[in-house]
Amino acid sequence: MTSGPVRDRMARLLGGRNRAGRDHATRLAGGRGWAVREHVARLVGGRGWAVWPTLVGIAASGTAAATTLVIAWGIGAAAFGRFTLVLTIALIVTVGMLLNLNYVMFQELPRAEPQDRPALVTTALFTTLALGGGLVAAGLLAAPALTRLLGVDVRTLCFALALALSMTVNQLTESFLRGLKKFAFVAGLKLAVAAVYLATAAYCLLVAGIRDAEVYLVALIVTNVVFALVAVIGFDIVPRSWSASLARSLLRHGAYMSVIAAFTAVLFGVDVIFLNHWASGSDVGVYSIYNGFPKRLLGVVFTEGIGLVLLPVLATADKVAALRRIGRLAPAIAVATAVFSFAASALFFLVLRAEYPYSPGLMALSAVGIGVHTVFNLYLFALSMDGVRGAKVLIACLAVGSPLALACQAVFISWQGLTGGLMGFALTNLVLVAVVAVAAARVYRARPPEVER
Repeated sequence: MTSGPVRDRMARLLGGRNRAGRDHATRLAGGRGWAVREHVARLVGGRGWAVWPTLVGIAASGTAAATTLVIAWGIGAAAFGRFTLVLTIALIVTVGMLLNLNYVMFQELPRAEPQDRPALVTTALFTTLALGGGLVAAGLLAAPALTRLLGVDVRTLCFALALALSMTVNQLTESFLRGLKKFAFVAGLKLAVAAVYLATAAYCLLVAGIRDAEVYLVALIVTNVVFALVAVIGFDIVPRSWSASLARSLLRHGAYMSVIAAFTAVLFGVDVIFLNHWASGSDVGVYSIYNGFPKRLLGVVFTEGIGLVLLPVLATADKVAALRRIGRLAPAIAVATAVFSFAASALFFLVLRAEYPYSPGLMALSAVGIGVHTVFNLYLFALSMDGVRGAKVLIACLAVGSPLALACQAVFISWQGLTGGLMGFALTNLVLVAVVAVAAARVYRARPPEVER
């Protein structure tokens, strides 16, 4: 029999009528966008005190991206191909370990009463560690089958699982800080950790002359864990406050978006696995620079810059009008992004070694894929802002488009290797944009004006 105080606490956490499970995707998207809108209001407000954390966050993301480029330059294409392969597998596995609990914490911690936050943090942390540990154990037990399926050895698989677990706790603990609006602290911590990782990589390359990808993978894992340990300081972790009911509610909260994340992680990560199977390790490394680096740089610009304004606008805008506008602007957005990507690639390859071929043709092909990928992301964010309905539309579109997209990637990569990978990425995004655009046009139709009597 549950005691009265515990029942009261659970009622507040679960929202009485299962608040967290009722319209989880709507709240995940921000509902009316209050959390993001408030941050943007502070960012552009008269006092402007939030500008500094934003600039620091951009510097942190830029430093992390630069470190990847430094590693690629230093260890060579073949070793960087292994680094990329481990990172790609880890990113896919992270979806199953995290199950979107980081976004749930970003929404639930601000609205929770102070006395309820230890239970939220403890339940999310322990649940994530249990999921992560379980997937690591399952992956090791299934290593004979997984290594054949992925085309890797057991050592590579172990590194991928360890990196996935470190990235998972990193993202979750960051969400604790963001959920309590400690933006300045999280930005400063990210910059400090990124600077340490860059300094470590530079020392290993320039002083110690280390060209082994595993050293840089270990450094990345350690920095993720250090971030998590520092981030969790100050939070009350109370093991007895862990609740199975609360864990189920939190997991339901992010269920739809977890499915979407799983689809996109596979769709935009399996190309590296295919390339590792049908091409050389050097091609994997070169492909990562042509495709992965501009995409990551674009993500930094969006996440730390444009997205701060765009996301709250999408959260509050009329979805029919927003989707129509995206459809009209799609060609211009794709072209502008492609030009940006091409220019970035041209600059990156000037500073890299001869192992990374300077090919305007490959740069152009990559830029086309990045441009169309940006349009798909705009559709994804716009639909995500519409709660359960938008999430269901996205899941249906991804389920319909994924078989053809994956087939395109497999066929082109097995046929043309590196060039085929870039072609497959562009076609994958074209297929997804076409499916999402058609579905959005059918579901989000403008209502005819009412006739006055």
